[in-house]
Amino acid sequence: MARVILGILLLLSVFSWALILQKYSQLGGLDSKTSKFLQMFRAGRGLSDPNTLRAGVGVTPLISVYAAGYRELESQIGGANPRAGVAGKLRNASAVGVEMQVAAGEEVRRLEKGMSSLATIASVSPFIGLFGTVWGVMDAFAGLGDAGAASLRAVAPGIAEALVTTAAGLFAAVPALIAYNHYLHGIRGVASRMNDFAAEFVSKVETLYNS
Repeated sequence: MARVILGILLLLSVFSWALILQKYSQLGGLDSKTSKFLQMFRAGRGLSDPNTLRAGVGVTPLISVYAAGYRELESQIGGANPRAGVAGKLRNASAVGVEMQVAAGEEVRRLEKGMSSLATIASVSPFIGLFGTVWGVMDAFAGLGDAGAASLRAVAPGIAEALVTTAAGLFAAVPALIAYNHYLHGIRGVASRMNDFAAEFVSKVETLYNS
């Protein structure tokens, strides 16, 4: 039973490390890219094409949010009453904000994919290890009763083997828990920046197209 438990914990540990590395590749460097994107957005008077910003910045969730607002803006002002070099007047700023919020929600869901698995591994692994320990101790004492000899030498190997499963459970749980907390904090930060950016974008297009 101890070996079965160790095998399960090994699989959980490998799976959690795969998720950790995947999240690292997904979230690593995201803050710097986001800051660079905001700097480029705020530097220009008008609105740049999303593909141009993506080429200059790289992959960041704010690009997708920006693209959603940009598409809605194009659908509202495209070709309608050009005025002072501006291709039309904004009809509904709230619709632009709604499209950006929807895109932000999709990006958050994409970033959160796999996080529940990390949380489950962090929560369940210690209990699986503890179950292996309890089972191993019970088995050791059952063997002691069958042998009819009450000595530490008789039960020590079984108990030591049983305690290994608890250590293995912690070994699987601790990295998953640390990674979960770290990445969750990062995702919440990105979500907050996307919401703030959506409000900033709507304010800018209102200034550009309603003034």
